[in-house]
Amino acid sequence: MTGESMSKKDLLNRLRRVEGQVRGISRMVEQDKYCFDVLIQVSATSRALQRVALGLLDGHLSHCVLDAARVGGAEQEAKLKEASDAIARLVRS
Repeated sequence: MTGESMSKKDLLNRLRRVEGQVRGISRMVEQDKYCFDVLIQVSATSRALQRVALGLLDGHLSHCVLDAARVGGAEQEAKLKEASDAIARLVRS
């Protein structure tokens, strides 16, 4: 990630590519392809989904959290907690 928020169009394009990758993995399993080759594709798909997640998180931070920080109060606390929880989930995965 370059730190720039991904547009909705960019996110959807990435998700369509991931969808195609998953279909390809299914075909590989159906065709009894070599396990190592399937694992390489699973890893690539996981990385692609991580990039989508990071793009969504970046957008959340730069829009939702920033806007809530301007408002302050309970909304700010809630959005910061959401962001912290999302980061924790990404780190665990």
